Amino acid sequence: MIRSSLLAVAASLALLAPLAAAAQPAPAAAAASEDARLTAFLDGQFEELVKANPQLATRLGRKDGQDRLNDISDAQELRQLEWRRASVAKLKAQFDRARLSPEAQVNYDIWALELDRAELGYKFRQYRPPFYSFLYSVHGQLPDFMINTHSVSDAGDMRAYNARLRAMPAVLDEAIAQSRASAKAGVRAPKYQIERVIAGSTTLTSGAPFGDGADAPLWADAKAKVEKLKAAGKVTPEEADALLADTRAALLALKPAYGRVIAWAQGELPSAPSGRVGAVSLPGGLDYYAAALKLNTTTDLTAEQIHAIGLKEVARIEAEQDALARQAGFADRKAFYADREKRFPHLPWTDELRADYLAKANATIARTRALLPKYFGTLPEYRMEVVREPSFSEVSGGAAHASGPSPDGVRPGRVYVHLAGVTEDPASTTDLMCHEGVPGHVTQGDIQVRQSAGPKFRKVTGYVAFGEGWGLYSELLCKEMGVYADAAEDFMRLDAELFRAARLVVDTGIHAKGWTEDQAVQYMIETGRQAPDHARSEVRRYITLPGQATGYKIGMLKIVELRRRAEAALGPKFDIKGFHDLLIASGSQPLSILERRVDAWIAAKRG
Repeated sequence: MIRSSLLAVAASLALLAPLAAAAQPAPAAAAASEDARLTAFLDGQFEELVKANPQLATRLGRKDGQDRLNDISDAQELRQLEWRRASVAKLKAQFDRARLSPEAQVNYDIWALELDRAELGYKFRQYRPPFYSFLYSVHGQLPDFMINTHSVSDAGDMRAYNARLRAMPAVLDEAIAQSRASAKAGVRAPKYQIERVIAGSTTLTSGAPFGDGADAPLWADAKAKVEKLKAAGKVTPEEADALLADTRAALLALKPAYGRVIAWAQGELPSAPSGRVGAVSLPGGLDYYAAALKLNTTTDLTAEQIHAIGLKEVARIEAEQDALARQAGFADRKAFYADREKRFPHLPWTDELRADYLAKANATIARTRALLPKYFGTLPEYRMEVVREPSFSEVSGGAAHASGPSPDGVRPGRVYVHLAGVTEDPASTTDLMCHEGVPGHVTQGDIQVRQSAGPKFRKVTGYVAFGEGWGLYSELLCKEMGVYADAAEDFMRLDAELFRAARLVVDTGIHAKGWTEDQAVQYMIETGRQAPDHARSEVRRYITLPGQATGYKIGMLKIVELRRRAEAALGPKFDIKGFHDLLIASGSQPLSILERRVDAWIAAKRG
């Protein structure tokens, strides 16, 4: 049962700082009037934000601005920051927070907090040049957006698609300019990331229509989208040919821009760093890392505190694994691992193995989804699917990730998995689908985008510690739901939790303690129990995305603490459906606000 696991993490929870209590609510009628006025204000502000970010509009399933891409320039970031400053000033001038209901105070506080986060982001913008991130490099993000987010339901959508292809060179050129400015400030992408930019850009501009061979990813996507229009009778064959001729011309015009990206990257290779590549190696890097931890954990925990939490959690989880292994007839966890590795060796992926994996993963999603009504009052409604990572961003050992559905459900919720390199233990698939799919990210994303109450901005605002904390909590919740079929699957759940605890140690080791890439990889292999390819891929992700990996365990620990608190306070009055709806039915939130809301819920339940 989950209760024993909740008690086991109590020692680590003591390191999480206490957070602010809620203000007293105003009288109900006056608060309702003020709440409605605040929602109208925030919705108006959100509309201004959407107009300035056309890719956000597309994510929301809207067509306004769908022929444009976001302006990623420093000047635009400053304009957006100044706009947020003015918006929060209006908020504070026009509303008395004390007159709002507790839920409206949450919306007020989150809108104000987003300014603080934008200030930090702008201050340290040179530490995150557009090609730097292993997960979010602009050379791959743009085509990923076109393929997976820009939906085409009529000829106008396809014309907008082509217009966006024509807009991509300017974004790539701006990314090069920003990367050069960061390099002058002493911030350069690691050598492996530069090599990845070259490889990905080459893949994107190889094959048809650029030359011989299989269709390039964007060309294949455009052809598939136009073919669907033709099959649905939405365009004539002649109109389809004209749309694709326009796409071909746009892609041929795009290739030189990717050529400039490749040329820039090749010029960077001789000076690209390797070895010690964490924030501590950068000018002012420790200040940047402290800001990154604050943004990703939504706490004031220091690198030293997070490192200590990681070490404690590693020890606790290993002890639980030893106990489970003994229950299964093994001497300890090491013997259990040895048996699994003997029975399920890491094999090279084949098309047959990939098809089998995707079939099983999708079946797990469907089976777990059927169990949700016992644990949630608010349920997901849209389609979900597990798919393979696109070829231009797939890496050996790459981490799975998820995207929620569009608000209208046209784009389903998806889990993306990397099926390159070698296979993992099949028992780990269930746990992964709990985290990324049900009841994890896709479930939470489905519920978030369908919110009908409250301001619209809450549908898209996200916090790493809350979202990834929920994903990791979902792995534990799956045990309570009866999803894991046997001891092996439960053991691999602990294996995944151990991996997240090791991340706390490694991320802080790299960025605050000066660990080298190889040191970090070795720790992930030996302690995090990762295959070498996966360990290397993970460490490279942490290096280029400081602090992000710490949000998982810090967020999960807070959610577990809050559930334990609610169960102890309410006893038989504790309602698991109500607790879960409280957590995810109103969108992502900072951990401080989550704690405030849970405490208020406990007080209301007590009566």
